[in-house]
Amino acid sequence: MEKAVEINRIHKVSGDTPTKAFVDIVLNGLVITGLRVVDGKNGLFLGMPRRQGKDGKWYDTVFPLSKEIHEALSGIVLEAYKEAE
Repeated sequence: MEKAVEINRIHKVSGDTPTKAFVDIVLNGLVITGLRVVDGKNGLFLGMPRRQGKDGKWYDTVFPLSKEIHEALSGIVLEAYKEAE
């Protein structure tokens, strides 16, 4: 049986930008692209894939339904990012 979440790709971003990497995952057989590892004022966090609307605002295109799911996914992605350094 497959793991529920697998890291498909980590693309680190060079330069002095808050976005440190783009991450693609496989979640129960579904590929989700465009997750971001971001260095915020309180440290690294996981940013969800998003798109800019016609109004110029950014909207998440994928989002967890609970805080627990977000925390679990964040832990998996941030751990893989740190291991890839």
